[in-house]
Amino acid sequence: MKTMTHRERTLAVLRYQPYDRLPIVHFGYWEETLAKWMHEGHLRQDEVIGYADGNAKDVNIAAKLGFDFNWQSMFYTNGGLDPAFESKVIKEFPDGNRHVLNEQGVIIVQHDDMRSIPAEIDHLLKDRPSWEEHFRNRYVWSEKRVDAKLLEQLGKTKREVPLGLHCGSLFGHIRDVLGIEGVSYLYVDDEPLFREIIDIVGSICYSNVELALTLGSDVGFDFAHFWEDICFKNGPLINPAVFHECVGPHYKRITDLVGKHGIDIVSLDCDGWIDALIPTWFENGVNTMFPIEVGTWGASIEPWRKQYGKGLRGVGGMNKTVFAFDRGAIDAEIERLKPLVELGGYIPCPDHRIAPDAKWDNVRYYCERMSNVFGQPG
Repeated sequence: MKTMTHRERTLAVLRYQPYDRLPIVHFGYWEETLAKWMHEGHLRQDEVIGYADGNAKDVNIAAKLGFDFNWQSMFYTNGGLDPAFESKVIKEFPDGNRHVLNEQGVIIVQHDDMRSIPAEIDHLLKDRPSWEEHFRNRYVWSEKRVDAKLLEQLGKTKREVPLGLHCGSLFGHIRDVLGIEGVSYLYVDDEPLFREIIDIVGSICYSNVELALTLGSDVGFDFAHFWEDICFKNGPLINPAVFHECVGPHYKRITDLVGKHGIDIVSLDCDGWIDALIPTWFENGVNTMFPIEVGTWGASIEPWRKQYGKGLRGVGGMNKTVFAFDRGAIDAEIERLKPLVELGGYIPCPDHRIAPDAKWDNVRYYCERMSNVFGQPG
C-alpha cells in the first residue's frame, strides 16, 4: 500500500477503508503543561509563545513528541456574541481576588494565581428585559462572522492533515452565557424565551456554515465539528428530552447542509458522561464522538458501537492520566485500546488536553509505541 497523508489515512479509518497506518492524534495541552516542559528544557520559549490549536507552534511541538496532528485543527466561525462584552474589573479585594465581567456577560472570580475554571458570581442575562437590553442586538447575523480572507487563503493552501469546519455551539454557548442554574430556570420561568434564544443561535450557526461552504468551496473541508461541553461525570446538564426537542432540529439542518457539500464525518466535542445525549446527536447527523473522556465512568466506544452500529465513529478515549505514571502504565493503556481500534471507525486520542502532570518522555514513549503497535496497514 502506498504511503498516505495524515489527511488520507484519517478519513480512511473513519470510513472503514484500508489505510497504511493509524494516525497518532492529540487534543492539545494545558498552558501549564507547555510552561513546565519549557522550564525542563524540552521546549524553547519561542516554541511555546503564541501556541494555538493547529497553528505552526502546535505542529512543531507535535512533531517533537511524535504526534501527527491535533484534532482541533479547524476553521472557526463566530456563532456567539458579536460584539462581545468588554471585559472589565467590577470589584477588587485585599486578597488579590477580583470580580470581573467577562466577554460573555458573566461576572467571574479572578486571581493572578488561579489556574482552574473561575467561579461564576452573576450573569447579566437573566430574563426577557436583560435579553432585550444587553444581548438581542449581539445575536444578529452578518457576513463578518465568517473570515472570507482566511477561507480564500485556505483554498490556495495544500495540506496533508485533515481540516475541520467548526459549526459552532448550539447549546453549550448558551449555557455559558446564562450559567447552569440560569438556563435551567429560564426553561421553567420563560420557555418561549428559552426556545427563542436556542433558535436564534441555531440560525446564526447555520448561516455561518452556509456562507463558509459557499466562500470556501475550494477548501475541501474534511469533517464538520460542533462544541458543546454540556455533560459532567453524572450525565447531562440539560434534560435529554428538552435537548432532543429544542436543539436536535438545528443539528439536523446543519448536518444536512454539510452533507450536501460532501462532508460525511461530523464530530462533536462534549466532555463528561454523554450517553443520554448520544441518541439526539446520532439521529440528527452527528456520527463521531470526541474526546470520549474515560473518567470515573469508563467511557468507551465499545458499548456505543454495540448500540448504534458502525455508523457511530469516535476520536479520543485514551486515558491521558497514564502520562503521569510510567511506561508500564502506557503499555497497559495501549493494550486496552487494541480491541477498540479493531472495531474500525475509531482513532485513539488523549481524552482531553494533556495535563501538567504529564512527563515529556512518557508522552514521547506513547507516540513511539502507538507507531510501533498500530503502524501496520489496517
